[in-house]
Amino acid sequence: MGCGNIFFTLVITLSAALITYNVIISANAPLKSEFPGPSKTNPLIATIDGDGGFISVDPIIKMPLDRSKKRLFHTAVTSSDSVYNTWQARVMYYWFKRFRDQPGSEMGGFTRILHSGRPDRFMDEIPTFVAQPLPDGIDQGYIVLNRPWAFVQWLQQADIKEEYILMAEPDHLIVKPIPNLSRDGLGAAFPFFYIEPKKYETVLRKFFPEDKGPIANIDPIGNSPVIVGKEALKKIAPTWMNVSLAMKKDPEADKSFGWVLEMYAYAVSSALHGVGNILYKDFMIQPPWDTEIGSKFIIHYTYGCDYDLKHSSNMKNGYLAAGWENFGKLTYGKIGEWRFDKRSFDAVWPPRNLPMPPPGVPESVVTLVKMVNEATANIPNWGS
Repeated sequence: MGCGNIFFTLVITLSAALITYNVIISANAPLKSEFPGPSKTNPLIATIDGDGGFISVDPIIKMPLDRSKKRLFHTAVTSSDSVYNTWQARVMYYWFKRFRDQPGSEMGGFTRILHSGRPDRFMDEIPTFVAQPLPDGIDQGYIVLNRPWAFVQWLQQADIKEEYILMAEPDHLIVKPIPNLSRDGLGAAFPFFYIEPKKYETVLRKFFPEDKGPIANIDPIGNSPVIVGKEALKKIAPTWMNVSLAMKKDPEADKSFGWVLEMYAYAVSSALHGVGNILYKDFMIQPPWDTEIGSKFIIHYTYGCDYDLKHSSNMKNGYLAAGWENFGKLTYGKIGEWRFDKRSFDAVWPPRNLPMPPPGVPESVVTLVKMVNEATANIPNWGS
């Protein structure tokens, strides 16, 4: 009888301990991501959280799934050692640092891939990998061909901690923290209106044979901005380099694609390796054509911003009479009375405190100039 009581007491004690253990484990366990959701069936279904990042949402209970694990990406910017590329890269890196650690960001490390073949004096300011340029004559005067070759070298030789890469350019200004927009094996890329695979199907079939699939498999993208898995990019990059060189050697392709040849080459190479892309229009804006920042992440200042001043004849002592306005009018390719064009500073550093645009100029242009001015005011030894 006494032995029976001892055995019964032991069973009760062990059962209580097991229940207590399970309760503690359950209370501290993170919410699992195996609930029914769109992430595995439709990568394009997502919503924005309060910090501007993407979260998967269960379609039934509407509960955010696991948000604890960040998918960091490494930002890589190719650059020459010219004044033109260097001042842009310094400004770009300034704003990268400003937003990297803010809520909603999945921005990890940063590398300027310097394809001049030699270190420069900004190695201590900007994390830099020195890549070798193509041999003389290979680029045929199209210096952009150094970009894929530089990426090949970096991906082969550098120790990149992150599992994703954001390919960016020196003339990108980050305006808010960037989350990892890629999903489920798909890259995330900005769609360019002037990349038209269907229009150039005959030319592209030389590099993307019919047995690779329909021409629609080639996305209307360039290599930047693109967020893509590191392992996928390691496969794409050598093909991107070879297709770029092949296109440049092909008179028909060279004539058809011109200054965007290397962009077409990346789009083709991504398709050849079966890497599709989420076409994310809110990835960036391009002033002056895009006028509002909205929910965009990057300002790409590739176009010149030129404005005239619309003066009223109803002036008195240098001031406009009541009811009249003074504002900038876009001059559509003609140099305006006020302008900001990166090409004005191809051989000289932009001065600090650039003049602001006149009243009425769109938010995108005003923000661009303000951001350049803030960066140059705070970067040490600017212009030296």
